[in-house]
Amino acid sequence: MTNSKRNQSLLQLALFIGIAIFVNILGNVFYKKIDLTEEGRFTLTAPTVQLLENVDDNIDISILLDGEFPAGFKRLQTATREMLDDFRSISSYIEYRFDDPNEGTVEEINERRKLLAEQGIGPTRLRVKGVDGTEERYIYPFAMVHYKGRTLKVNLLENEVAGKSDEMILNNSVSLLEYKFANAIQKLDQSFRKVLVYTQGHGELQPLQIADLRKSLAAAYDIGSINLDSVYRLDPEIDVLMIAKPQTPFSEKDKFKIDQYVMNGGKVIWMLDVLNVNLDSIAKRGVFIPSDKDLNIADLLFKHGIRVSGRMVADMECSKIPLQVGQMGNTPQFDLFPWFFHPIVTSQNHHPVVKGLDRVNMFFPTMIDTSVVVKTDMKKTVLLSSSKNSREYPNLTRLSFEMMRVDPTRVETFTKSNIPVAVLYEGIFASAYENRVTKSMQQSLEQMGATYKAKSDPAKIIVIADGDVAKNQVKWETGEYMPTGYNKYENYTFGNKDFMINCVEYLMDEQGVIEARGKEVKLRLLDSLRAKKEQTKWQMINIVVPLIFLAIFGFVFYTIRKRRYAT
Repeated sequence: MTNSKRNQSLLQLALFIGIAIFVNILGNVFYKKIDLTEEGRFTLTAPTVQLLENVDDNIDISILLDGEFPAGFKRLQTATREMLDDFRSISSYIEYRFDDPNEGTVEEINERRKLLAEQGIGPTRLRVKGVDGTEERYIYPFAMVHYKGRTLKVNLLENEVAGKSDEMILNNSVSLLEYKFANAIQKLDQSFRKVLVYTQGHGELQPLQIADLRKSLAAAYDIGSINLDSVYRLDPEIDVLMIAKPQTPFSEKDKFKIDQYVMNGGKVIWMLDVLNVNLDSIAKRGVFIPSDKDLNIADLLFKHGIRVSGRMVADMECSKIPLQVGQMGNTPQFDLFPWFFHPIVTSQNHHPVVKGLDRVNMFFPTMIDTSVVVKTDMKKTVLLSSSKNSREYPNLTRLSFEMMRVDPTRVETFTKSNIPVAVLYEGIFASAYENRVTKSMQQSLEQMGATYKAKSDPAKIIVIADGDVAKNQVKWETGEYMPTGYNKYENYTFGNKDFMINCVEYLMDEQGVIEARGKEVKLRLLDSLRAKKEQTKWQMINIVVPLIFLAIFGFVFYTIRKRRYAT
């Protein structure tokens, strides 16, 4: 009888162990989890899942985020590991590892840092307090994605944003991990690189003036330029057409080429200055009245549902410029003053183009009128707008540096808010040449194997009412250039380049991977005052309640066991 009970117990134990092993194997093969978070932070977006399901070759990811560092970077490391585990649950082709760039001898570390610098990977320097004092550590929050013989670097840590704490920046970095890895895989998976083309021939920004942006975009796209006068039509294979600060009028032929490019589903970024005004003009004349710039494109834009007014946007939230305040001997003395016509603009929504974006510095922007009514199905999204303390000036305003002497605390005239200065238009556009196409134009199209279209395929246009938003400062004597968005007076780099890159990537993205950029990980901060006030109560709950449950379980278990063996 005793042996029978013993064998039965051993059989039950073996059966339990076998079931546990089987369930564990099933769990590894059929990975599934339930996301109970409000914002679905642990659920991959549908475009990302589709992208991963189509992966057909090994993806090797090296994350340079191993070693000893502060808790914030530990959280980023953990979030990266969890994200890649989610990726690997969809595709078995994904393999990743964490590497420590600061491991090895001094010579090995220096050589490794030199190689990383050549790849454009720079460290984040932190001063960390330890037992033996404060030490400086070099941390590389980057990942290298290798796929189909090509490599792309991924910056895991978002740039510092004025007015946001380190915790908020880290939180934003975590929320963008899915997009950054999916975007890298998507770019490496393309059998051919997409094409971005700048227009020339109308006084647009020179290549050196947009060199920093071009360099950043060239890592993923083929960059070219085109003179509209030199081609019969714009090739629909051009993925994005960028028109950066034109200065001279567009001919009807050039406008027709742009119009038909849009009708064929083209994507355009307009960066426009519709007024003749700059700081140099004011400095030379003392008082300057802006005038309209004759670009001859108002009718084209209006038919596409776009109107860029000549009303200048002034904002209390603005960057500063130097103004002479005195002279010491032969040396003039300067001080920085806010210049309302150089607003620092942000976004009022969570669109993927502007989510988590730092402020963008603009220069004499004008208001974009979003009230234009069109007959086609079109969606308008304001990407950037002024602050709550802003106003509009007509183009006949007499501008002078005396305007900077206005008391910045007086806001009674800055009563407007959220004036649009950058707008995304997407959907169906009507041709500006409807009922205007001559027989000769139709014959020219037929000779090129094309036909006139009066209504577009689904297309996208981004209009920015500032031609200098993507411009970088240039030292013409040496050919050197500063980062896009860098303000030499305030020694700060604004989010201009990130904004432009996001615009291009949004227009380039056909699979919808950029949807992941719109995901939001809410930062739920602890109420420190309440926590301190209720400290004793929660300590008692966390210590006493588990002991009570344990005592109840022990009593019930003892009672059942006693009754069972008593019989």
